[in-house]
Parts: sequence; structure tokens; C-alpha cells
Amino acid sequence: MSKKAVFIVVCLAVSVCGLFAQSSGAAVSSSGLKYIAAAVAVGIACIAGGMAVGRIGAAAMGAMSENAELSGKALPFVGLAEGICLWGFLVALLIILL
Repeated sequence: MSKKAVFIVVCLAVSVCGLFAQSSGAAVSSSGLKYIAAAVAVGIACIAGGMAVGRIGAAAMGAMSENAELSGKALPFVGLAEGICLWGFLVALLIILL
């Protein structure tokens, strides 16, 4: 199975968990699904953020080794990649609170 197919299956599983967690008539199991959906949202976002920071950081360091003037332009992209983790946390917080 390709990486895209695995990603699509995981995204569908997370969205289904979120839909069941948000359904009316909350039972004990839907409360558990809510926490599972939140954990998966944070987990996938942090893994993706770590992969992005690794690739962008390596490219930024390579570019700065050739031209030191690029440090101000390259390092903010690493911060943008870390923002992926924050979005995952925000989604998890909304899943739990709503």
C-alpha cells in the first residue's frame, strides 16, 4: 500500500471518530472516541511537524553553509513547520471541548 493510501485511510478513520464523538446522545463509548480522535489528531500533526522540521532544517542549514546571508530568510520556515503541531493541538482541543 502506498503512503498516500495509508494517509487517506488514517484521515478517514480520524474523521469518522470525530463524527461519532460529536453525535448527540453521548454515551460512554463516544466519550472514549472523542479522546481517541484528539490523540490521533495531535499524534499525526506532531509526526508530520517533526518530519517537516527535519527536512526544512536540513535544507536551511545547507543553504546557510553556502551563503550566510540566507539565515534570516531560511529559519522562519522552520517555525512555520512547527506550527503544524500547534494546529493539531488546536483541533484536538476543539474535539474535546465541543
